[in-house]
Amino acid sequence: MAKIIVVTSGKGGVGKTTTSAAFATGLALRGFKTVVIDFDVGLRNLDLIMGCERRVVYDFINLINEESNLKQTLIRDKNIENLYILPASQTRDKDALTTEGVEKVLNKMKEEFDYIVCDSPAGIEKGAHMALYFADSAIVVTNPEVSSVRDSDRILGILSSKSKRAEEGEDRITEHLLITRYAPSRVDRGDMLAIKDIQDILGIPLIGVIPESQAVLKASNAGVPVIRDENSDAGIAYTDMVARFLGEDVPMRFTTAEKRGFFKRLFNKEEVPA
Repeated sequence: MAKIIVVTSGKGGVGKTTTSAAFATGLALRGFKTVVIDFDVGLRNLDLIMGCERRVVYDFINLINEESNLKQTLIRDKNIENLYILPASQTRDKDALTTEGVEKVLNKMKEEFDYIVCDSPAGIEKGAHMALYFADSAIVVTNPEVSSVRDSDRILGILSSKSKRAEEGEDRITEHLLITRYAPSRVDRGDMLAIKDIQDILGIPLIGVIPESQAVLKASNAGVPVIRDENSDAGIAYTDMVARFLGEDVPMRFTTAEKRGFFKRLFNKEEVPA
């Protein structure tokens, strides 16, 4: 039976779509048949990051309304055989998402896929609620800043009270914390919250720390999930995160600032953080 994972946060701009693309790609690279769904009806960005925007014919709402079938609507990744994308509609609003319609689509996908990754829109309204309602697991994405952590805390409350599992008294959604845009040197200066501070506030297990990295923007502009950039710090961090999700014991990287040597300080040269 497929597992449904929602990538959520509450706050916009923290890296949910980047994470959804990288996470789904990482699962597929590990051999799991994976689909990633864009729940951001009315906007749609996942297809850009996945590099398939010109191949969109039908979308999530067409599928819900039975204007297309699963085979017609899903876009197969050109580079990874067992990775698929379900794009959102740009012409409808979030009211087109219904509990019955989303459940119907997910039930069809459960028959074909190992993992279903739901890319949640920002906010705590209908689109975000639909993205998390049927989830088995949640990856809560936060930046190391107070407003982002506060919004993530609100999402944890919704996960524990307004999901299908919560309403039916089943085991609660498994929650994982992912910290993005982390810069250890800025943490040391007091400009960002430290990992421990974020964990103390949210109280859920840490699954990964993604460093602040130019590789993310470069990959997004190229239409390639950053996890495919195997030599970049962000690509490595997302690969580690996928491994941890699958139960592997992988040490955290990119969490401390490297000390600059004498000549580096003298000539004011930058070092790549470890």
